[in-house]
Amino acid sequence: MPRRARILIPGVPLHLIQRGNNRSACFFGDHDYRFFLEQLGEQATAHGCAVHAYCLMTNHVHLLLTPERADSASKMMKALGQRYVQYVNRSHQRSGTLWEGRFRSCPVQDETYLLVCHRYIELNPVRAGMVDHPGEYRWSSYRANAQGEDRALLIPHALYDALGNNEFARHEAYRELFRHALEPGLVDEIRVATNGNFALAHPRFLAEIEQTLGRRVGRGRPGRPRKAVERTTGDAGRTR
Repeated sequence: MPRRARILIPGVPLHLIQRGNNRSACFFGDHDYRFFLEQLGEQATAHGCAVHAYCLMTNHVHLLLTPERADSASKMMKALGQRYVQYVNRSHQRSGTLWEGRFRSCPVQDETYLLVCHRYIELNPVRAGMVDHPGEYRWSSYRANAQGEDRALLIPHALYDALGNNEFARHEAYRELFRHALEPGLVDEIRVATNGNFALAHPRFLAEIEQTLGRRVGRGRPGRPRKAVERTTGDAGRTR
């Protein structure tokens, strides 16, 4: 079955994940994480991507960004991946592929899901049992977004800026969002949308995107299409 085409819309935030090949490690030491972040900053600027949040796990990467153009994210990830693989192969005397393949992604409805995706991304190390609090993990954007540490890589989204009238207030409000873990249902919703290349949005926003693109962007209902069932049963009132 062919893979679903990505939904890449200029100006609409995008949550994406890039995994290591066969879920193998893609970072082997502190220098690797630092090099990746340096290249992320360079390639994001070069290709018109505003990075809002990130988390570099041992064998995969999460990013939340807003692309300037429809091809901004794809071009950024291609250049970033190539440069990082060349660096890793040279530094660790290895050869061959490093990444699983295409990155997976989902456009994110601003008002409902953007800050939820911030939490999902930066809470990854906590869910994985690596740390007790996101501030303990060095390779995510939490310390920048919640404490103001080294924000050079990040460009805040308008909804982040709206958390407070000044930097101190924004940091305090942002930390408050992390007092509780994400509900399991939200975690699953984000995972399904990202892995399936579906839009993460309410039905009305989904309908607007589908009208613009001329194709389905949300999850389909399981089972046979309604018309096929109606023809089989001969009674539309019995279908569900």
